[in-house]
Amino acid sequence: MASWQSGLLGGVMIGIAATLLLLLNGRIAGVSGITFHVLQRGSREETAWRLAFLAGLMIAGGIAMRVMGPVAISPAPFAVIVVAGLLVGYGARLGGGCTSGHGVCGIGRMSKRSLVATTAFVAAAMVTVYVLRHVAAVA
Repeated sequence: MASWQSGLLGGVMIGIAATLLLLLNGRIAGVSGITFHVLQRGSREETAWRLAFLAGLMIAGGIAMRVMGPVAISPAPFAVIVVAGLLVGYGARLGGGCTSGHGVCGIGRMSKRSLVATTAFVAAAMVTVYVLRHVAAVA
């Protein structure tokens, strides 16, 4: 399968999953919000579907790795990856959601707030890549 085909398939599957969660559960598939509420330990019913969603993400990733083979691993040291993950989580909370909530679900619902947030995410990512590759000469 060509890389564009797997990207297309992955995008379709994310869209279907987000749509089903909204239609069947009335919830938005924002991963940072789902994770945050699991960590806050809300009601059992709320926690159950959120844990099932997060488990499904990990299981699907495992299946994809099994079917498609191992993926490229970042050359960055583990500590850098951990710090980067924490910064992304903090930024998602600061921005009122993550790329899945704003980019996939919010834009799909024609939310102006999500359009602004997604534009900011993409712009920040472009600046980060430019700085890391051309200014700091990392990777």
